[in-house]
Amino acid sequence: MINSELPRRVIVMSMTGIVITMFMAALDATIVGTAMPRIVAELNGFELYAAVTTVYLLATTVVVPIVGKLSDIYGRKPFLLAGVTIFVVSSMLCGAARSMPELVFFRAVQGIGGGFSQAMAFTTIADLFPPSRRGRVSGMLGAVFGLASVTGPAVGGFLTDGPGWRWCFYVNAPIGALAFAILLVGFPNRVATRRAHQIDWLGAALLVLSMVPILLALEWGGREYAWRSLQITALGTFGLVMFAVFLFVETRAPEAIMPPQLFRNRVVGNSAASAMLLAVAMFGATLFIPLFIQSVIGASAARSGAVLTPMMTTMVLASGYSGFAVTRRGKYKALAVFGTTAATIGLFLLSRLGVSASYMSAEIGMIVLGIGLGVTLPIFPLAVQNAVDVSQTGMATAVIQFVRSLGGSLGAAIFGAVLANAYDPAFRRALSPDVVSSTPAALLNQLRNPQMLLNPEVSGQLAGSDPDALRRLGPVAGAVKSALAMSLHDVFLCATVLVGLGVIFTLFLVDIPLRTTNRPT
Repeated sequence: MINSELPRRVIVMSMTGIVITMFMAALDATIVGTAMPRIVAELNGFELYAAVTTVYLLATTVVVPIVGKLSDIYGRKPFLLAGVTIFVVSSMLCGAARSMPELVFFRAVQGIGGGFSQAMAFTTIADLFPPSRRGRVSGMLGAVFGLASVTGPAVGGFLTDGPGWRWCFYVNAPIGALAFAILLVGFPNRVATRRAHQIDWLGAALLVLSMVPILLALEWGGREYAWRSLQITALGTFGLVMFAVFLFVETRAPEAIMPPQLFRNRVVGNSAASAMLLAVAMFGATLFIPLFIQSVIGASAARSGAVLTPMMTTMVLASGYSGFAVTRRGKYKALAVFGTTAATIGLFLLSRLGVSASYMSAEIGMIVLGIGLGVTLPIFPLAVQNAVDVSQTGMATAVIQFVRSLGGSLGAAIFGAVLANAYDPAFRRALSPDVVSSTPAALLNQLRNPQMLLNPEVSGQLAGSDPDALRRLGPVAGAVKSALAMSLHDVFLCATVLVGLGVIFTLFLVDIPLRTTNRPT
């Protein structure tokens, strides 16, 4: 275990490398979210809009607990360096993608690198600082995450409107190279223990076999296949059965990657449930708000990215305050309840946005959501780490990261399914009979895809192929905007209900005095 015996220089170097690594990952998430509308327009893949995020989160979800366990055996450094390398190389491949399936595949590889880095970063922080000092450090890291999130949307919009969306991935190369150099030189290569370990490979395999079919069922349901089709039913059933087998195996594994008995701890169980539901809110907002701003309000990519800035700014301030307050008061329950409540209110405000919504009304909802997310950001990892023995810190940290990634994966898939399945019926309802009868069927089918609003070149292409296309485009474009507004209303209302459940879980948290040492009890 990395501890206070390390020289201050090593601790500073380690934290610097970790901070840069986290900054890179946070920057990537917000930049890509801003660029996604333009990406799907150019690569012609609206049906895979959510898949770009889903596969990343799925890979991260599966990798985090496995890498956390392996790092206890072989040390943190090899996996941290491997994570940065995989992340940077796959980012370059994402930037070079020529189709949406290629981009989805490379994002999955990028998710593996992100999972490596994420698992190591949070575990190392727990090793370096005891719980009584960890709140302030967590607040600082939350501020770093928020700083990247504040600058990310603006940078993403600038790059998307300027040199192109591919540079939203290429920008990771210099940041990752700097992080790799610092970690290579300054991060200690120490192994926590020399005793033999038994890796739960069966549990890891079952986890993959359960999550992948479930997510694919959500991704394809209502689009590729009907919800009651044999394909969707088989995928969902197989995934649920494998998850049940996974839980059974984990109760008997000598060193389970996610031991069910850990969730019997009141703090761990309620913190994990709340963290997962808040992850749904986080990814739902950052993934679909840019789509609303660009497609419904009609702003540029740069301005749609800027709407995320107030949310991320409040996240920075709220996270810093939350970490400081926990360190000074030694209590976290009240903050957890307040944060989840604020996030629920923010999402409800977003669900009220319609076709006539203003840019300012979207910002208000995002600010309230940002306050809620920021307050809870350092709370749940700290509460869980403090609730278990020091010897279980790595496992407990991996659990929180796992459920957060799982929440993001499920959220992206569920919201993507809600959007895709709600859009087409809403689009057909929004078209008047006169517009349907006067618009050629081929043109109408083309405009049933909301990419027409995401790509400014579509209008020009239509004008070149049909002199009357632009005249017909007006009322059809209005129907597209109306359909998207209604569909996104369903998305944010669903998120409101899910995060509202998180408030209930936080009410069952208990304040446990924060430990002042990392020595085993």
